Amino acid sequence: MVWAVMLGMGAIITSCGVDMPKETQSSYETMTVEKSSIELPYKFSARMKGQNDVTVTPQVSGQLVKICVSEGQQVKQGQTLFVIDSRNAQLELEAAEANLQAALAQENSAKLEYESNKNLYEKKIVSSYMLNNSENSYKQAQAAVAQARASVNRAKVNLGFCTITASVSGIIGEIPVRAGDQVSPATQLTMLSGNTTMYAEISVTENIIESMVKEGMKAADVEKYISKLPDATFIMKSGTEYPHKGRVASLTGVVNAATGSLTAKVSFPNPDGHLYSGIQGTVVMNFAEDGVIVIPQNAVIRLQDKSQVYKVKADSTATAVDVTTEDTGNGKDFIITSGLNPGDQIVTNGANNVTEGQKVLFPEEPKSEK
Repeated sequence: MVWAVMLGMGAIITSCGVDMPKETQSSYETMTVEKSSIELPYKFSARMKGQNDVTVTPQVSGQLVKICVSEGQQVKQGQTLFVIDSRNAQLELEAAEANLQAALAQENSAKLEYESNKNLYEKKIVSSYMLNNSENSYKQAQAAVAQARASVNRAKVNLGFCTITASVSGIIGEIPVRAGDQVSPATQLTMLSGNTTMYAEISVTENIIESMVKEGMKAADVEKYISKLPDATFIMKSGTEYPHKGRVASLTGVVNAATGSLTAKVSFPNPDGHLYSGIQGTVVMNFAEDGVIVIPQNAVIRLQDKSQVYKVKADSTATAVDVTTEDTGNGKDFIITSGLNPGDQIVTNGANNVTEGQKVLFPEEPKSEK
């Protein structure tokens, strides 16, 4: 009886001309593998160092009477940093100047005597012996003047050393001394980091710049190679990107046997003084890779220690293929180093839902004319 009712309902639906919905299957998203070019970000750990890191020490001994700067202060070249008690140096200068005046008077007297004896000798009044003696005395007086003048200059230099100025523009480091301390040339007053240009020292692996290790590369070739290297970006430990780009300034010509790398210095302009010596971070440089296969990361299936993609066969079914990958660093793509060839068609979006032998491509239904 039930079956009769169901058949009757089916007949009624059919007779009313109602079409039952048809099940449609959509194709998976796929892509055809091709070789292309991509820029890969290479990252290097680095520590910043000032272009001129100068240890500030006094040239003379004495009592430190004034500290004119503070730790972390930005200073200009020639700016006064420290002042040492200059009273002894001033007295030495005054004594040297007095000795110079005495020597000049002695020279003047010796000159007059020599010129007088020279005139008398020409008149045959004095002997050549007396003339020679007066000439020698005059020369000795001239030498004494030269020595006295040198002593004055030395005293002036020592007096100038009592005022210690910045040899370069930069940042003042730690100041371990205090006003009133006795200091000497062995005392370190501070470290001055010349920070108008900062250097990040990095180790560059041999495979990145393999042309640098060619035997017989000349200095001009090295400079030419450096000029073609890409700009560098400095990322601080906080993740903040430094706004000014850097350039490779130098490369060692010898590979470190222990690490298999070359040492490079990357220079960064520091017009605002935001970079300090000792800051750690990461230097990022984008190197171009040509003729590589790049696919989206969502096309790769991770199975323990394996990576697979689903390749579409001629009959529109999928088959799993083992591949080896290299991270591009951009968070969305992989470079395929083995397992695929140009022209292969692979499943991309939805690859995680595909099974071996499953049909993944379906022909589109022809649109009916109304």
